[in-house]
Amino acid sequence: MTFHFIRPIILLGIPLVVLVWFLWKRAADPLRGWREVMDPDLLSAVVMGNSKSVFGMARLAAWLLAVIAVAGPTWQPEPSPFSDDPSPVMILLKADESMNHEDFSPSRLERARLKVVDFSTIRKGRPTGLIAYAGTAHLVLPPTRDTEVVATMAGHISPEIMPEPGDDLNAAIKLAEKTLKETGGSIVVIADTFPAYDSELPVYTLAVSRTKVKGAVMISPDTADIETLDRKTKGTMIAATAEGKTRWAEAGWWIVPVIALLALFQFRRSSE
Repeated sequence: MTFHFIRPIILLGIPLVVLVWFLWKRAADPLRGWREVMDPDLLSAVVMGNSKSVFGMARLAAWLLAVIAVAGPTWQPEPSPFSDDPSPVMILLKADESMNHEDFSPSRLERARLKVVDFSTIRKGRPTGLIAYAGTAHLVLPPTRDTEVVATMAGHISPEIMPEPGDDLNAAIKLAEKTLKETGGSIVVIADTFPAYDSELPVYTLAVSRTKVKGAVMISPDTADIETLDRKTKGTMIAATAEGKTRWAEAGWWIVPVIALLALFQFRRSSE
């Protein structure tokens, strides 16, 4: 996730803040009248200390930080505010002829189906959906809390029922994005190959392959691979607006303590 501002237009107020500070500093200068009639070198020699300048800079810093805080700095999606309503996960299961290869016993597809069962079990009660794809992509189940039915339906997916052979992963991802438009969520792809794709949602891949696939979780004989996927999908739980857009976590409040300290600095000035 990249750093940005939720309300960047607020940053346009920075020049105005600097201008107001300059005018305030000029108006509040107790030596303003003397500067007009006395030699600058002589004036600086008879004036003790520079605390006024320090306090003025502290005020400017506080004002600028306040503008930045209101602009909403952020770098990560907002966690779901509903602990009992976790973000859905769409499982994308490849069902092309290549998945019938028997380098894994009894076959790649059967091992993939078993991983769907394991993932559905570990996500019991949490919204999980299923898409089957080969040359085309098809929604088998939208996200449901009945994860047992997800495991059951995965057992019926095979190359024989797919309309077209192939490996159109991008079409499957676009279908998953459309399905998750209103809720947000993440995608888990279980396949033996991963052609280029583009996604607005987090995508995690489980490789049913003997050859290491870059960026993918490699299939394991135990549930270590599924546990890894579960941790990753939990880490991407986000809240979405009604338009399906990601809600970003406000980080401006981290600046508030600094602003408060600078404000206290101003109170100290008035008590001296």
